Amino acid sequence: MRVVLLLILAALAAAPAGAQTPAAGSREYQLNILEHQRKTLLAMADSMPEEFYRDKATPEQRDFAQQIHHAAQAVVYLMSLTTDAGKPTLPDTAKALNSRAGLREYVNGAFDHAAAELKKQTPATRNETVKLFGQSMPRWQVWDEIHTHTVWTAGQVVANFRKHGMAPPAFSFF
Repeated sequence: MRVVLLLILAALAAAPAGAQTPAAGSREYQLNILEHQRKTLLAMADSMPEEFYRDKATPEQRDFAQQIHHAAQAVVYLMSLTTDAGKPTLPDTAKALNSRAGLREYVNGAFDHAAAELKKQTPATRNETVKLFGQSMPRWQVWDEIHTHTVWTAGQVVANFRKHGMAPPAFSFF
């Protein structure tokens, strides 16, 4: 009986689990990150009252809307440095910076464009060496650099929420 139980346990341990987490650096993983970052930026845009969109937490930084705009714009910009994807049609800056609807449209447009480009990259294309700000790296790594920049940029707006006695949207794992 013990042998049978051990064999059953061994079989269960060796069986593949349901949904596996995509491997870090894989296209699927990077698409998940892009979608998570889109949701985070949209949650921030939705949580901040529009009357504070043009307010700065400190004189040296961008205002709230500029910071969210910059995070989304950099996704498209950094991607454009290492692909031939072209630039998407996005709302003009005045619309994007001065209304929730405009900022949401800008974020969604930037992330839609980036996700479409990432989806069409082949394994061979993803492994090509490119230069990003003078540093050589495989093209797939550019998406990780984009992720790092977005996290850094979005994190800075926490001070905007705190300045107005508000909590930022809840942190979430992807």
